[in-house]
Amino acid sequence: MNSKKRKTKNMSEEKEREKSQVIEEEAPEKDKKEPCEQQPQETEAGEPDTAVEGGEADEAAKLSAELDTLKATIEKMQKDYLLLMAEFDNFRKRTLREKADLIKNGGESCMKAILPVVDDFERGLAAVEKSNDLEAVKEGMNLIYNKFKAYLEQNGVKEIPTQGADFDTEYHEAVTTFPAPDPAQKGKVIDTVQKGYTLNDKVIRFAKVVVGE
Repeated sequence: MNSKKRKTKNMSEEKEREKSQVIEEEAPEKDKKEPCEQQPQETEAGEPDTAVEGGEADEAAKLSAELDTLKATIEKMQKDYLLLMAEFDNFRKRTLREKADLIKNGGESCMKAILPVVDDFERGLAAVEKSNDLEAVKEGMNLIYNKFKAYLEQNGVKEIPTQGADFDTEYHEAVTTFPAPDPAQKGKVIDTVQKGYTLNDKVIRFAKVVVGE
């Protein structure tokens, strides 16, 4: 009986040793499998960091492109501004030069038109020395005078009416006053000392007159 019990006990101890060996052999295999299983988790955990870095890179690239565009726009605007300033300066200088030429030579056409009248006066003076016909000389002088007055009117110069007109300080300058021979002539021009003229309705010389009182 004792020998049977011992055999049974020995068999159970051997089974337990075999189980412990199997467990010990399986344990390293599990330990080996666990790191392998964890590696994908590490990879999966690393993917968000990579995505964030990629997004930051894209944003930086966009900002850089916008900066380059703004730089190019500013440079173009500066060039356009400098070009505009140069054109304006040239325009200003040209305008000043044209204005100076106009002031200097503005009366050229006027003077050229007067020259024929001067020629007529010279011919008339020469005729006076040679002719004894006083009426012909007077007629010639009247023709020259009328020609000159017509030229003045063509250029906007008109004589200010005075004889019998009401005294008007806008056009007349009273040299003196004189007792009016007729009560109706009081405040009116009764004599003209010097004629007055307007140029395009602007007074260029007041008429010097005598006013009745």
